[in-house]
Amino acid sequence: MFELQNERTELLEKIEELFGRKRYAELRDLLLPMEAADIASLCQDLDEKVPVVFRLLPKELAAEVFVELDSDDQELLIHSFSNTELKEVLDELYLDDAADIVEEMPAGVVKRILRHCDPEMRKSINEVLKYPEDSAGSIMTTEFVDLKANMTVEDALKRIRRTGPDKETINICYVIDDRRHLIGLLTIRTLLLAEEDDVIGDIMERNLIAVQTLDDQEAVARALGKYDFLALPVVDKEERLVGIVTVDDAIDVLQEEVTEDIEKMAAMLPGDKPYLKTGIFETWKARTPWLMLLMLSATFTGIILTHFEKSLMACAILTSFIPMLSGTGGNSGTQAST
Repeated sequence: MFELQNERTELLEKIEELFGRKRYAELRDLLLPMEAADIASLCQDLDEKVPVVFRLLPKELAAEVFVELDSDDQELLIHSFSNTELKEVLDELYLDDAADIVEEMPAGVVKRILRHCDPEMRKSINEVLKYPEDSAGSIMTTEFVDLKANMTVEDALKRIRRTGPDKETINICYVIDDRRHLIGLLTIRTLLLAEEDDVIGDIMERNLIAVQTLDDQEAVARALGKYDFLALPVVDKEERLVGIVTVDDAIDVLQEEVTEDIEKMAAMLPGDKPYLKTGIFETWKARTPWLMLLMLSATFTGIILTHFEKSLMACAILTSFIPMLSGTGGNSGTQAST
């Protein structure tokens, strides 16, 4: 992972050089050892070269990079994809990532994405999208490992090996009954340390913490942090297991909430886009309501000072304290908000 600006600059110069000389094999070798998030970060400065970079990557790494890109670059890539390439990328995505992408794309792009999804993924995406935007259901994934209480450990391991490659996580397995009610869970560590003929119902943990599909996503994210879980099961009103919320999605939620809080502290209405990619008119709309409120409060301050003008004239030294009091009030307000 690169941290320093000069290292990033050197990498970009090297990539530009390889592009100019059409040394694509060397460019691929340069990118392969890097993390998906770092490649996505570099793509922000590559503009029209992004589709070429994307096609040089293996399918699995390309899908990870695609998830890390911002929505504008994702839309650019989708427009540049052939139908076959789009289907290959969608097949590598986890359900919650695919649902997040669909939420942020224009209607025309969404139609194309859904048209090339597998019927099962299309159905699952539509299920996730029906939940309110800030609910646990909107950030959950349905790709988890479920087991039955009457299975043996040997049967459970066979099921995990068979279905695990398509699941987002196999660290925690959830035990359900015939009506999909959540009745227990167990970790992969417990399974590996148990005897092969042990029954899942005897070794599973029954003391469960689960969330409802309509619970606030920020509360769910904080619960994951509070209990140090890697994932939380999500159940519907009838206590049937419908999905899980993983820690990576919880981190994204907390980042969004913190960003929103900081924007409010800075007297701006929260926006959907990053600040540097927000247009002038949108920025003006976000700032104006708060600026008008501050102007109104400043007017009242002026009226009060005018009212005590004679007192201030009698003792002019008092006017020197006005900036200090204003600054102290602003600082204490900022500290209280923080």
